[in-house]
Amino acid sequence: MFQPPVPIVKVLERIHKSEYVLPAIQREFVWSTDQICRLFDSLMRGYPIGTFLFWNVEAANIENFTFYDFITDYHEKDAPNASPKQIPVAHGVTAILDGQQRLTALNIGLYGSHAERQARKWQNNPDAYPKKYLYLNLQSAPTDDELGMAYDFRFLTEEQAARVDGQPDGWFRVRDVLKFQNSGPAINGEINRRGLAAFSDQPFHILWSLYKAVWETPSINAFLVESQDSDMVLDIFVRVNSGGTALSYSDLLLSMTTNQWTTLDAREEVQNLLSKLNDIGSGFSFSKDDVLKAGLVLTEIGDVGFKVSNFTRQNVISMEEKWPRIRESLQIAAELLSSFGLSEQSMTASSPVIPLAYYVNHRGLKANYLTSSESAADRAKVQLWVVKSLMKRGIWGSGLDTLHGRLRQTIKQHGPTGFPIEELETAMANMGKSLRFEDSEINELLDLEYGKKRTFTVLAMLYPGLDLTKSHHIDHIFPRSRFYRKRLTQAGVPADQIDDFAFKCNGIANLQLLPGTANIEKQAMLPSEWLTGPHFTSPEKRTQYVLDNDLESVPESILGFLAFFEIRRQKLHERLKMVLGL
Repeated sequence: MFQPPVPIVKVLERIHKSEYVLPAIQREFVWSTDQICRLFDSLMRGYPIGTFLFWNVEAANIENFTFYDFITDYHEKDAPNASPKQIPVAHGVTAILDGQQRLTALNIGLYGSHAERQARKWQNNPDAYPKKYLYLNLQSAPTDDELGMAYDFRFLTEEQAARVDGQPDGWFRVRDVLKFQNSGPAINGEINRRGLAAFSDQPFHILWSLYKAVWETPSINAFLVESQDSDMVLDIFVRVNSGGTALSYSDLLLSMTTNQWTTLDAREEVQNLLSKLNDIGSGFSFSKDDVLKAGLVLTEIGDVGFKVSNFTRQNVISMEEKWPRIRESLQIAAELLSSFGLSEQSMTASSPVIPLAYYVNHRGLKANYLTSSESAADRAKVQLWVVKSLMKRGIWGSGLDTLHGRLRQTIKQHGPTGFPIEELETAMANMGKSLRFEDSEINELLDLEYGKKRTFTVLAMLYPGLDLTKSHHIDHIFPRSRFYRKRLTQAGVPADQIDDFAFKCNGIANLQLLPGTANIEKQAMLPSEWLTGPHFTSPEKRTQYVLDNDLESVPESILGFLAFFEIRRQKLHERLKMVLGL
């Protein structure tokens, strides 16, 4: 039934009294600061902000569900997600089925703060996440109308909003409107205190509009669901959330999992695991989809399809029972990928972590598998298979459910004592996902350039002797800084060859993998100069390095670059064919 509309302050007060909560089927807060500002602008202008859907959960049903609190102080790194909410015994609550993003945005703007990482600052920099509050400019409208706003709302630090000596105090922190016990006198007093009264009536009207939008205008229109049938409520939730910023399958399935786990909090477990996985090595970008899919695969559910019907109570409880080993297997799999030198920058798909985790789980492997000399040959097979699957187009594209099921079946049948690379490749070929490369595909790989994800993978494949557990960078053999037109001309490169030089500068035949420290040492040195430098402790080591990296044809000057490029490209072609078994 529809509820009488009320001002936003009335709803937010009930949130802070823990009378309104979020059900576990809700996803995380995803709105940007621009979206929050536009919402407050709409309120100030009297625009409707949509209907909300509330669910009355009676006290007798509270223990059947998991609930979360609203975010007040958002911090992208330390507090990006809502925290679990403990509901007192014998207390009913109102759960928000639709409108979480809007209510959280209002709560942050009126009661809390927002902190997100600033551009060009590292995550571990304590100054990377400045705490900002929502402010309203009382002196003027926005100077940039890109957002189509009539009022100038911005998230600012206290320092950014501070009064400048000799000027009026024009930035009003929005949350301070909650301190006003009345409209006229309180607003007049605020305007006078800020030194704005002498300029125009505009500051008063802007602040009055904010007061009215927060305290008086009945903006919250809500429909209350009274039913205690959770299946019907879930159906309503899915239908309502089919519009707007679409609820992803992983969000819904994670919410369903959270609702049915009895001991662990699925949302916290998945989020914590994701954080650990993505912090491994140089960093990954695994998603909730990867973790939940791995949960299905490792739980030995017959159908690994990513659909609601597979998240039955029986399957979800089984996943909870096996979760510690699922978590451990995924971490070992991610560490294994990192040991191959792979990361977010070089992995064209994240899906290989799932069959690797199943292999780890099926064999009962522990962390010592990552470094044991007895496992070195097995790890080499895993690396070859993973790298080939990432180099080949279309392997991790369509048909992933069927592929994961077939890979699991093959590992289960043929992998109790070692990685079954031949059987896996046969099973994949039977699905039309062959890992055999044609000559045209090899040429396509050798046309890869600096900055492409597959480039690192190909270089790692070509030079398997590198210790990729240590940080390696993709280095230009002939430095990029030497290929500016002016420098090429000064070096004596003929005018009709300059475009060819510039085109091939970033080609894979001019690239190598270097440890981080060596890459820093090399910087803009020509390869002939660097190869004779002091970092090679003996002529034998220099000669071996040259042979290992196909650098025998390095010329003394950049004038010989084109010839070097073609010779090394042919060597890479031959090496790649040998590695791929062609």
